[in-house]
This record gives sequence, structure tokens and C-alpha cells, in this order.
Amino acid sequence: MNAHDWVQVLFYLAVLLAIALPLGAFIAQVLEGRRHALTPLLGGVERLCYRAAGVDPAREMGWKAYALAMLAFNAIGLVVVYAMQRLQGALPLNPQRLGAVSDHSAFNTAVSFASNTNWQGYGGETTMSMLTQMLGLTVQNFVSAATGIAVLAALIRALSRRSADTVGNFWADLVRSTVHVLLPLSLVLAVMLVSQGVPQSFRAPVAATVLEPATASDGSPVTQQQIVVGPVASQVAIKQLGTNGGGYYNVNSAHPLENPTPFSNLLELLAILLIPAALCFTFGRMVGDPRQGWAVFVAMAVLFVAFLGVTLWAESQPRPALHALGVDAQASESQPGGNTEGKETRFGIVQSALWATATTAASNGSVNSMHDSFSPLGGLAPMALIQLGEVVFGGVGSGLYGMLVFAILTVFMAGLMVGRTPEYLGKKIEAFEMKMASLVVLIPPALVLLGTALAVSVPAGTATLGNPGVHGFSEILYALSSAANNNGSAFAGLGAATPFYDPLLGIAMFFGRYALAVAVLALAGALARKPRVAPGAGTLPTHTPLFVAMLVGVVLVVGALTFVPALALGPIVEHLQLQGAR
Repeated sequence: MNAHDWVQVLFYLAVLLAIALPLGAFIAQVLEGRRHALTPLLGGVERLCYRAAGVDPAREMGWKAYALAMLAFNAIGLVVVYAMQRLQGALPLNPQRLGAVSDHSAFNTAVSFASNTNWQGYGGETTMSMLTQMLGLTVQNFVSAATGIAVLAALIRALSRRSADTVGNFWADLVRSTVHVLLPLSLVLAVMLVSQGVPQSFRAPVAATVLEPATASDGSPVTQQQIVVGPVASQVAIKQLGTNGGGYYNVNSAHPLENPTPFSNLLELLAILLIPAALCFTFGRMVGDPRQGWAVFVAMAVLFVAFLGVTLWAESQPRPALHALGVDAQASESQPGGNTEGKETRFGIVQSALWATATTAASNGSVNSMHDSFSPLGGLAPMALIQLGEVVFGGVGSGLYGMLVFAILTVFMAGLMVGRTPEYLGKKIEAFEMKMASLVVLIPPALVLLGTALAVSVPAGTATLGNPGVHGFSEILYALSSAANNNGSAFAGLGAATPFYDPLLGIAMFFGRYALAVAVLALAGALARKPRVAPGAGTLPTHTPLFVAMLVGVVLVVGALTFVPALALGPIVEHLQLQGAR
């Protein structure tokens, strides 16, 4: 890497922080129901939503009622998206006359978009109609992200209140997050993307004359190409801002109509981490101590930069086999050097590695390059970020509540060291809180490892592997890691749109999202009832560099103890094999 490469990375991080700070303060105002700059414009829309639903936003809920409302709302969304796919052929806004989606694929997609995973086992432009993409998938992009923010808001209130039996109102948190945060940001980003050439229309596919005539499989000449357009910009905007990641097109943000220019690439990259980063500062403001938000943000940033460094280093190295052929693969004025396989030349290695790190850190899952073509260590870093539990910024809302669970684990271990009941923000951490925290930490690895073990043990799991041996194992491990941790990206060498993988991954996505959300809400309910206690001599300050270092260590140790054996069977072995080809 040269100085220009580092400037790109530092510029990205600086702009991200500059926007996240004021946005975090704004989101705190929204979640607390306070008046803000957009209230005159959007306050009426919020009140209309409450009247239409018959909801009193001032009526708060206990954690059980909050969890039931969240599950019921998401279950309805799941059923609606499934029905739209199965009835697609009879619905309007379908200029290509696409038929019904298969039952197993429709189930997988419905769970995927409801759970904020957006795993796609289909090609969007050849499978989903405009109506399905717009009314089914894009709507879920909004409400699944808002659901994550709502669960986070409940946990933050539990930590900030002195003693209460309630954690907020799910419907109020859902509406406020959607109307005041996600919709305005998405509108601005969509307009900016349209200015860069991203389509936003209801036109039928456009016929274009190909530059080099080709021959179809039946021997007939191909002189024209059908280019699918549609309401693309509106879906791309919320897919990035909501850490959803599902693309309008099959190749996602590597497609020139989803991501046409370097500026659109920067905009989308910023959108991926923007709200997760801003929520750290929202947390600090809502608990009345901005230092707490900074501590969590710094811990996330340290982990992000570390994994980004690994990915950048690995992808800047040429393939070892090229040495044996005497090929000059070093970076120079005439060539970029490194591993350029699977990367768009208009973005290059740095922007591809930065995107791969951001999308797997943020539970986003969109791609602008092919992760399956990364070097073994370059692919290991994004996979490991997913396996850490998507807490390095993570999904909108879900990333921060996952990291706060790790913070609770950290103070618990620190309390054991000094022989004192651990506390976090004045709330004592006792047996029930640790049980719920343990569920949040253990459920995703159990889904990943058990699912991977099943897939590699049965013929249906290995029948659609694009690559044999250790790389094929990595493809399966990545798919289950992505599903259970609600990321949605893939190594893509695995044919996962099958009657075996669609239900398996769908189940992993469902429990990876909702089992954790319910455990977090149960944790919130328990913490809310506890009175706040004054810090004592043995209380661990949770805003210091020491706490940040301990938090980073706990995240890494838990991830390493859980997944290093599996990683050793996949990308680590593959790296050693490739080095043997030198």
C-alpha cells in the first residue's frame, strides 16, 4: 500500500465520524420524543401513523409486551413478503411477467428481509418484479432496521432509568425511527444516487445493442441485451443505510447501475456504517454520559481498523503461484499489483477491501467485489468479523445492543477479579442478566457450527459446492456464519438456492435475529427494574482506555475460542496450501 491508499482510508473514517456525531445527537432527540429540526415537517406524519394504528405512543410497555409486539409485527411482515412472492405472477408492476417464486426460496427471502439479513439466493432482476422489490423487499428494509433501533432503545432506557417496570413503547420507537431517521436519510441518499446515474423509474427493460455479437446456447445470434431498470435508487439507499444489503441486481453493488461511479461508491460506503456509528453517540447522550458512547465507538473502531489492515495487506499481496510462473505481480505505475481477481477495476483493491470490511463489520452484506475471489487471509478477515457476532458497528441497532452485551460480560469478569458484584452504568449485573447475556453470545455460534456440521455431513449439503476441499468448507462456513449473524453476504461459490439450504439458512436467520432480540429485551426488563447505585471503590469505570482494551479483548477471545478451530479447517489451511505453491 502507498500513501494514496492510506489517504483514502483516513478520509473515509474522518468523514464518517464528522457525520455520525451530529446524527447521533439527532437520533437521541427522536428516540426521546423531543422536538427537533424536522418535527414541523414530519410530526404530522408520525401522528397520522399512530391514529391509523390506534396506538397511544405515551403508553409504555413492559419487556414482555414489547417483545410480543415486535415479534407479531415482524411475523406479519414475513407472511406478507412470502405471499407477494408466491402470487407475483398475478400482481401488477411486472413488465417482465415473472412468475411465482418457489416455496423454499420465498420462505428464505421472506425470513431474510424480515430479519434484516437480506441473504439472496436468487438474481433480483430475473426473479423479482418491481412490485415485489418495492412493496415487499424495500418496505422490509425500512421496518427491519427500525426494529433493531427499537430493541436498542429499550435496552438504553433500561440502563438509563433509575428504576422502572417499562422499557418504552415499541410502536412509538418503530414509527419514530422510520419517519424521522430512515426516511429522510434515504430520500437524500436516493436523490444523490440518481444524480450519479442510478435508475429510479417504472420503465420496462431497455433493449441495448451489444458491442460484440455473441451466440446463444441454442446457436442463435445475440445482438441485443435487455437491461432491467426500475426503482433502484430508493432500494439501494435504504439497503445501505439500514444495513440490509440486498441488491436490486444479482451482483449487488458491483453492478454499474447500482454503483456507477467512485462518488456513488463513497456515498454507499459511508451509508453502511453511518447509523451504527451514530448510535454509539446516541447511547452516550441517552444515558447522560457521552464518554460511554465514545468508549464503545473507540472499541468498535479499533477492531474495524485491525481487520481492515489484515484485509488490505492480504489483498495487496500477489498470488503465490504467480511467482512460480515468473510473473511480475508487484504494484507499479503500469499495474495495481496484488490480488485483483474478482474486483471491479473502477474501484480497485483498496475500495474493494474497505467495502468488504465495512459490509461484514456492519451486518450489511452488500458487496462491490467477489469475496469468494479474495485470498484465504483476505477472506478470513470478513468472515471473522461476521463470526464475532456483528458487534463491530454491526447492524442498525443490533450491532450496538450486541456490543453492550459484551460490555456487560466485561464488567462481570472485572467484578470477579476484585471480588465485587459487577455494575454497568450503576446497574448491578447478577445471575439473570448473565444468563441472558450468555444466550446472546452463544446462540449465533451454535447455529453456525451446528448448521455447518450438518451441511458438510449430508450429500444435499455438498452437492452444490463450486469448489472442493478446504475452500468448499469455507464457502459453507461463511454461508452459515452470514445467515446466523444476519449479515447476508456470501462467498458465492456455494449453490445455496436449493430445497436443502433455503430452509436451513432461513431457520438460522430467524433464530439469529429474534432469539437474540427477545433475550436482549428480557435483559432490558431486568435492568430497568434495578435501582441505580452509586459507584464505589471497586467499580470499574467504563469510559476509560483500560475498559476499551478489556472490551476489545473479550470480543476477540470469545470469538477466537469459538471459531478458530473451524477457521483452521478452512481459510487457514488454504493459506498454507497456497504458500506451498510458491
